[in-house]
Amino acid sequence: MARTDMIARLHQDILRMQGQQPVADSSAGKVALGPVLDAFPDKVFPTGAIHECISPTPSAAAATSGFIAGILGSLMKNGGACVWISREKIIFPPGLKSFGIEPDRVLFIHLRKEKDICWAMEAALQAEGLAGVVSELPNLDFTVSRRLQLAVEKSGVTGFVLRHQLRQLHPTACVGRWQIASGASYHPDGMSGVGFPCWNVELQKIRGGRPGSWRLVWMDGCFHELPAASVISSQTVFRKIG
Repeated sequence: MARTDMIARLHQDILRMQGQQPVADSSAGKVALGPVLDAFPDKVFPTGAIHECISPTPSAAAATSGFIAGILGSLMKNGGACVWISREKIIFPPGLKSFGIEPDRVLFIHLRKEKDICWAMEAALQAEGLAGVVSELPNLDFTVSRRLQLAVEKSGVTGFVLRHQLRQLHPTACVGRWQIASGASYHPDGMSGVGFPCWNVELQKIRGGRPGSWRLVWMDGCFHELPAASVISSQTVFRKIG
């Protein structure tokens, strides 16, 4: 066996040990996250893994839901459905079409008790064939996150834990930890008013990769890096308003 082949196989074995799915050629570029892909092992978004998303405010929670919808749109392109578990009806289903998701391919489950939400998420993550499972679970600890991670390692389903206004941040077994905030909308021609949605994306932790932060915009069905000129313009507007 050639030395390069041995190194490549060893790399894939390490990913398995870390709880990530080995990268297949057919999965390359499956989630179009623009410059964020450089942060991941092999520059591929980790699927078959659990991602936790921190939202300290209601506005950040709304921004996080939109950002995750963009990722799910890529995961669901080749078929499959998604399960979205929450305490209240916080998602406007027709709005998902903006991210390439048909609302009838999403199963919405509303539960009040956190133990019921946890049970429902673990059960959904064990269902092979789902593109993704999203669930509100503010008080995630290492034991629960480990159970969820073991579930996706068997099924290959990608899970997102939304931690809205959490009381305490504990270490978890999740592959990645994100914090998303909304940004001023962007229009390529510099026109005022509502443009394309933008996010300030912070990847605080990523197993086997490199954390970082980016400003992203959703255009043409995928994420792009926000042009530097528009960032300066938005900051100028905020200073004038303030």
